[in-house]
Amino acid sequence: MFTKFKISITHQSTLLTHTLLGVLFSATLSCACAQIISQPMTQPIKIIVPFTPGTGLDTIARAVQPKLSERLGQTILVQNMPGASGNIGTDYVAKSNPDGLTLLMGGNTMIMASQMYKNVGFHPLKDFAPVSLAAYGTFMLVANPKTGIKSVRDLIALAKSKPGYVTFGSPGVGTPHHMAMELFKNDANLFMLHVPYKGTSGYTQDLLSGEVMTGFLPVHVAQGFVNSGQLTALAVGSLKRHPVAPNVPTFVEQGFKSFEVDLWYGFFYPVKTPTSVVERLNKELAFVLSSPDIKDILGKAGLDAYSSTPKELERVATKDYARWGALIKSKGITFD
Repeated sequence: MFTKFKISITHQSTLLTHTLLGVLFSATLSCACAQIISQPMTQPIKIIVPFTPGTGLDTIARAVQPKLSERLGQTILVQNMPGASGNIGTDYVAKSNPDGLTLLMGGNTMIMASQMYKNVGFHPLKDFAPVSLAAYGTFMLVANPKTGIKSVRDLIALAKSKPGYVTFGSPGVGTPHHMAMELFKNDANLFMLHVPYKGTSGYTQDLLSGEVMTGFLPVHVAQGFVNSGQLTALAVGSLKRHPVAPNVPTFVEQGFKSFEVDLWYGFFYPVKTPTSVVERLNKELAFVLSSPDIKDILGKAGLDAYSSTPKELERVATKDYARWGALIKSKGITFD
């Protein structure tokens, strides 16, 4: 009896030990992910910007970096990882550990480019945990004055009279600038030649020199060139006139029903990031984005600071995925 009792106790002790080890292991994993919530970690948080410095995504990430770092008690680094219209940096985040240390500064582009390139290793809706919207921006359609194009109607007339003659530029294939023009071409039934660049700088310079005839630019960038006479404003891409360019009509005013090509920006984690980590960052981003100095910084860049719930960002991304996906498929826009 005594021997049996001893064996039973030993067996129970082993089970108890295994149980305790399992609990401790689970707790360790939870703590590793939750340190961002309660205390500083030894490793910095990385905000991956999948485009070059100076873009709207980069501006937002660097604007919120100091305050967000202070709020979290954590070092935050902004890392630019451009390539393939944002797919390289976006893919990197999708495949990163969901430990709260890698964050994507994303936007419309991840929705568009992921559906145009072949063999993309991520899904923009399934492989990310939405955290919060960060800002909205507005596009303006402009033309070089040398073209003689002074209105959307002029652009349509020229493009229809000379199919393939009118050129338009963009910072790259799959960028919002490119897709905004594809939508316009589709709605107006036009054939124009796309000239993609590797970034915003070269595209803007050639638009100003007349190497390309027309294209979309963020309204705050475009309006300065419009004021100086270097570009002609044709339309803004928002549903309502923009305060930066109150005299420039919308596409809707010019007969394009519900035409909208606004830009949106948001923060995303890898999909399996713990809910507690997402909620904490959402809370801190709401505080940071509501501060007057951040609103001022982004406002000067032509961006309207705007925070949201994860669900709202998810709805925005899902709607855009279907909208742009339909256009991409109908036009057969694919790239290797």
